[in-house]
Amino acid sequence: MHAFAMTTRFATLAVLLTTASCATPGGGVGTRAASSTPDKAWTFASTPAWQDEFDYSGKPDPAKWGYDLGGHGWGNNELQFYTDSADNAFVRDGVLHIVARRESRDGRAYTSTRLISKGKGDFLYGRFEVRAKLPSGRGTWPAIWMLPTDWKYGDWPRSGEIDIMEHVGFDPERVHISVHTQAYNHVAGTQRTATRLVDGVMEDFHLYRVDWTPESIRGYIDDIPMFAFANEGTGPDAWPFDQRFHFLLNVAVGGNWGGKEGVDDSVFPATLQVDYVRAYELLEQAE
Repeated sequence: MHAFAMTTRFATLAVLLTTASCATPGGGVGTRAASSTPDKAWTFASTPAWQDEFDYSGKPDPAKWGYDLGGHGWGNNELQFYTDSADNAFVRDGVLHIVARRESRDGRAYTSTRLISKGKGDFLYGRFEVRAKLPSGRGTWPAIWMLPTDWKYGDWPRSGEIDIMEHVGFDPERVHISVHTQAYNHVAGTQRTATRLVDGVMEDFHLYRVDWTPESIRGYIDDIPMFAFANEGTGPDAWPFDQRFHFLLNVAVGGNWGGKEGVDDSVFPATLQVDYVRAYELLEQAE
């Protein structure tokens, strides 16, 4: 377990929060200004405090990764059964492969894997980077995201969610970065999301990143700013992000959003490839 500590000093560089869009998955998208004022600049360590470079072969490193298992729909009417099988998650040639397959398991027509770092990599603030190549095909729903480790404020969405990257195969190359809270979530139609069309996300590796500080959560693709969500200072309904979170990597099949336009069985097996996962500590700020 590794928790990042909050620090209270200030750096010299200030960066403006950008405009984020507010979207309900599968619904309309509008714009919502996250903030018009600069927050204090925060610096991050140059060397990861926690990482997996996937410089080995076989199943994902059990010292860093566990599994969510089962096929109960995961709150989104998803169609896959998540396994811990090497057929669904393996490392080869320096790359993690998470593979959704068209095969039956416990009443489900598809299998996949949902890797979690819970209890092995838990973080409070920091810079989080994942370099990945996304699967293609209608019905695929890959995600790189974070959930609370301790659920201090209650069940979803009260304790929060950070989506570093989401992609649905029926809308190729449109990448989403989001947060969910009690005040801002897609069920209520208030979710804070930014979307961007990114060429080649299914053919090439791209860098998906979130910088999380006590004041904001900012999302980037290939180090280009895309999303910002400010801490309003109104309490955990709007900002539950003062607790530990952990990584999740998965490929869902179908579901309320991923399956909105059906599932093309010809695209399976469908693979999310991950080159590395890195977490950098939030440093003290300069005077």
